[in-house]
Parts: sequence; structure tokens; C-alpha cells
Amino acid sequence: MALLLKGGRLVDPAAGLDTVADVVIRDGVIVEIGEDLTIPKGVTIECAEKVVLPGLVDLHVHLREPGREDEETVSSGKRAAAHGGFAGICPMPNTEPVADEGSAITALMDLADDGFPVQVFPVGAMTVKQAGELMAEIGDMHHAGAVAFSDDGRCVQDSGVMRRVMDYAKMFPVTLMSHCQDDALAGRGVVNEGVVSTRLGLPGYPAAAEEIMIARDIALCELTGCRVHVQHVSTARGVELIRVAKAAGLPVTCEVTPHHLFLDEDMLDLTYDTNRKMNPPLRTAADREALLDGLVDGTVDAIATDHAPHAAHEKQLEFELAPFGTTGLETALSLVNTHLVACGRVTWSQVAQWMCHGPRSCVPLIPEQRIEVGRPGTLTIVDPEARVEVTREWFVGTSRNSAFLGAKLLGKATEVLVDGEWALKGGKVVER
Repeated sequence: MALLLKGGRLVDPAAGLDTVADVVIRDGVIVEIGEDLTIPKGVTIECAEKVVLPGLVDLHVHLREPGREDEETVSSGKRAAAHGGFAGICPMPNTEPVADEGSAITALMDLADDGFPVQVFPVGAMTVKQAGELMAEIGDMHHAGAVAFSDDGRCVQDSGVMRRVMDYAKMFPVTLMSHCQDDALAGRGVVNEGVVSTRLGLPGYPAAAEEIMIARDIALCELTGCRVHVQHVSTARGVELIRVAKAAGLPVTCEVTPHHLFLDEDMLDLTYDTNRKMNPPLRTAADREALLDGLVDGTVDAIATDHAPHAAHEKQLEFELAPFGTTGLETALSLVNTHLVACGRVTWSQVAQWMCHGPRSCVPLIPEQRIEVGRPGTLTIVDPEARVEVTREWFVGTSRNSAFLGAKLLGKATEVLVDGEWALKGGKVVER
């Protein structure tokens, strides 16, 4: 099939693009880029006033299948991703059972092979059952298609175990993704330790519990030479530790979530909104600004959502008992446009770096994507002026536990193409 994308603003820093032009895609591949292009047969999509980006990737999502299909499935998660503008996603292994061997990765890929084009790049567990004791079958999972490894949701507490995992994993072209948390310090903490935890009478989770493990994993990275990616960094000190590690030439990368960028502990109040309970917790306003500074100066490599769907009845529990996490796939791009692009703090070129190229540089096994002739027709098209009201009915994913319910946002994805196939068209998920 031939497809002409007409008059969009093409933005791709890796290809040196920020210009208004047309794109022709044929048989899933970009075959022509230029002005006033035509095609004899096919479909033309008017993209005037829209931004055309290389396909976005989310490094950090939870799809819950197998085990908690009431919260999310691979199929529903892929559709939520398309609705939010993502062409690819990396699901974490903390399912029931844990994805800690090759057969689990194969089973996930079988579920993902449902005809819907959003790409799934699986992440396997670092340790058996994510218990932090025995190294999982990393080689087996890599052979089955795992692009990275993580015990996300938990942190490997034993430094000797973490070193062995790193020593083994560095034999493969994979990334270790680390959820950095000292369990003894974090304890029963559910919000950032400080003024707000005291005011609300809730157990505090100190920033040091995250920062100590970031420092440990950087030290182990230096010792072993293994590529390490710090997940959902949330503190100013954490960003600084990573900045110093990068300056030393260590293979360390990191991500930040929209909820840590755009919310902070002062937004927790006596309503005890459990949709704003996440791990790591919302930190201070100063931490939030440090995360943005880290993005702008290149210390932070990627924006990733940590999409964490939960059943409604679970989030209705008391704050201390409710599960951690917020959905994120369907709101991330709109939040970034509203709070960063539309107000002039950053450019679309920077967004493309953080949500397309940055994730791929963190996990090199995710195929590179550029807006260039000969590259796959994998693109995200954004209407930066579209209005979005975040209601429960707006979501297409299974769960609705968004920390941003009620927000009125600017900008949304209108089209997502993956290898020339529609995942999102006219703002609607394309069902097959």
C-alpha cells in the first residue's frame, strides 16, 4: 500500500530534520521525503499543523499478563500505547508467574503476535522469581527475544548477587534495568519522607533509600563494565550521581517518568488520593526541577511512563494498603506537550530525543528509527493543539488509575504507524 503524509512538520534530530515536508511510505518503508509530492494510487493523510516524529518507544510498562488480566493484558496494553502515541513498548517481567526463563519470553511474544502492529520488546527478570537470590536464565531469555533485564518492582538487595548478574549479562548486548531501592531504609514508606509525610501521618520513604542503591549500581557498573539503566530516577541527588558517572565514561543511562516530572509531594493532601501513590514516591518540588534540568542537559536519557495499571477496588483501599502506581501510556505525550513544549521550555526535537532516540540508546537491541528514506514507516503524528480532558472514559486501556484524572491537557497523537501499518488513525485505535 502507498501512503502520502502531506505537509507535516517533520522533526527528527537524528536525521537532522525540522522542516515542513511530505513523506511517502510504500510497502512499510519510507521511499521519498520532499515538497509537493504526489502518489498515483494510495491514501493521502493531511498533516498540516501537525508534528511528525519517529515512532515513540516506552521503556517501562507493566502489562500484567499472565496473572492479572483484570488490570491489563498484552493486547489492551498495546492499544493503550497506540492511543498515547507509542509505536513500541518494553513490558516488565513482574507478572504471575515472573518472566524469568526463555519459555516465558516466548509466551509473551506469542501473546503480542495478535495482528496489532505496536511492537513489544520484552524485558526478562534478573533473578529467579525476582527474589534477588539466584540469577535467572539470562542467556535463555536473550535467545528468546529479551532486550533487557530487570527485577523492577523489587531491587536486588544483595550486592554479590547483583555483581554476578552484571558479570554474566555483560556477555550479551543487553541492558540491566535497575529499580534502585534499599528495602531496609524504605521500610513501609508510602510517600516521600519529610514535611508532607508528617502532615499526612504516613510512613516516609527517604530519598537516601533510592540514592544509596543508585550509587551502588554505578560502582558495580564500574567494576564489571556492564551496561546499567537506572529506572524512574526521582531525586536531585540521584540525577547528580548519574551525571558524575556519565562524565567518568561509565555505561550508565536513566529514565524519568511524567508523574515525577509534573507532580510532587505538595500535591498530596487530605483526600489521600491513592492514584498518586507510586514507587518511588513523589518527591519535592526541588527534586522535580532537578529532573527537568537533567533532561535538558542530557543526564536523563529518556522519558518512560512506568505504566502501572491496577483494578479499581485495589486503589479504593486505604492509602497505606493500596498498590503503588499510576497508568501512564495514554497521558505521557499530552503531559509533555502541555507542560514543556507549549509553554516554550523545550522543543519538539528534544521530545523526539527523549521519547524515541533516547530509549533506543538505553536499550540498543530496540531497532533504531529515523525519518529517512529506506527506514521503516514507523511514525508518531501529533496534533499539538488538540484538547484532551483526562476522564475515566477517555482511556482505552483496561485500568483507569491515573494520577492525572481531571487534568485538561493540550496535544495528543492522532496517528501511529508501525512499519506502514495503522495502529492509530484519526485519534482512534485501529482494530483488526
